[in-house]
Order: sequence, then C-alpha cells, then structure tokens
Amino acid sequence: MTVLITGARGKVGQAVIARLRATGLTVRAASAAPARLTVPDGVETAELALDRPGPPEEYEAALRDVRQVFLYPQPAGIHELVKAAEAAGVEHVVLLSSSSVGSPDAETDPLASHSLEVERALADSDLTCTFLRPDAFASNALGWAWSIGRSEPVRLAYPDAHIAPIHPEDIADIAVEALTGDSLTGRTVTLTGAESLTFREQIAVLADAIGRPVPVEHITRAEAEQQMGAHMPAAMVGSLLDLWEAADHGPAAIADTTATLLGRPARTFRQWARENSAAFAGH
Repeated sequence: MTVLITGARGKVGQAVIARLRATGLTVRAASAAPARLTVPDGVETAELALDRPGPPEEYEAALRDVRQVFLYPQPAGIHELVKAAEAAGVEHVVLLSSSSVGSPDAETDPLASHSLEVERALADSDLTCTFLRPDAFASNALGWAWSIGRSEPVRLAYPDAHIAPIHPEDIADIAVEALTGDSLTGRTVTLTGAESLTFREQIAVLADAIGRPVPVEHITRAEAEQQMGAHMPAAMVGSLLDLWEAADHGPAAIADTTATLLGRPARTFRQWARENSAAFAGH
C-alpha cells in the first residue's frame, strides 16, 4: 500500500512523511515542484499541483497504487482530484481542514470557505474521509518573530484574545493515526492544544524561552488593519480581527487533543517555544 502525502513541503506534511516512512510504509510525497522536496531515503516523489485542475496523466502518476491520501486543502482542482482518486481505487482520504469550517459564516469567510469547499467535494464523493480540523497552530506565533528578534514591542489590537494553540507535531501524530489505524476513519474531529492562552500569555512564554522581556503594545483595530494589510488581503485581515475580537471575552474551548484521541499528553505551547526559541532570538 502506498500513502500519498500532499502539502509535502509544509511542517505537518514533512512530519507525517517521516513518521510513515519510519514504520516501513511506502510513501509518495507530492508537490507542484517535486524537485524542490526534501524527503527521507526511500520516499518517492510525484508532481501534483492542487491549485489548478491538472492533466489526467499527472493524477494517474501521483495516485498509482495509492490507497491512503493525506490531503492539503486546495479547492481549485479538488473535483478533478476526487474523480481521479475514485478511479485509482483510493480507499481513504485524511484532510487537513480547519476549525473555522464550523463557524456560522463559513461559506463567506475567507478563512473557512477554502477548506469548506474541499470538505464538501470529498463528502459528496464515494471516498471514505476523515476531516481533521485544527484550530490555531502554535507556529502562528512565528508571525511575531520579526518584532521580537529586533527587541521591538509586539503590537496587537486584541492582546487578551484567548486561543488553545496546538503543536504541529501533535497534528502530525493524529494524522498518522488516521492513516494507519481505524479509530478515526470516517470521523470529523476538531483539534486544539490542551490549554487556553491569551496572546499576551503566549508572548510571556516566548520571553521566558529567549531569556528577555518582550513588551506588548495595545493598538487600535484600525492600526492593526494597516499593519496586517501590508502582508495579507483586506478580507483576510478583517476575518482574523473579527475572530480575535470574539475570543477576547474568556478562555478558549478545548476540543480533541492527543490526550483524548491517542491517550498521550498533548505537547504544550511552552514546549513549542523552547524548540523554536532561535527564531525569536534575533541576530
């Protein structure tokens, strides 16, 4: 049995590849630019662009002998991919979706609609599917690395917004269980870390990890829109700020973790901060 991993250049995809290969499974890593992939010895690579409908031979080569797929959510070519997967005899797709899919305005929200379209295409297919819906990644904190590394304050409109960040390695562990076991087959699970932390508390953890204080500056929403708008579309900025404003009123809900799904403790944000402290240390 071959397992196809898409999103193979991402942190979660890379971790899933390493774990599956270590178990002796045949693994194929897919990317729009396979020559740029770095994979363990023995892992095959294949060209597969998810951001557009591809030619039939591209799907055929990527899906040959594949029975399990770890899928990164990209709606542009999802219908063609689904048809090709059905024709190739794929038995199970594990989708790295998003918790935002469960929001009331998911169809119009730019954060949610991306994954929602992929979920719906898979749900309408003949494929058995598992939907993993992680909430905020601990690695989102890397967005503060530039400021922290230069000893500048982290400027936030909602510094006391609560989230329960999940360590990407926990997502990888759960994905591997979904691909190799049967306890998650056909299920939809929302994933979080095991503790609710405000942005201010996360920054304090990062400060402890790098051994120096990190100031937090409370700014207006308009200032945040201008700051964030330099790096992302306005619709995305508005969606994120709405999300953080709603999270400003109390602890985040804790959903499934490695403790509830795999019977082992969830990795903490503090652990992630220690592992990635060099990214915040500056030069």
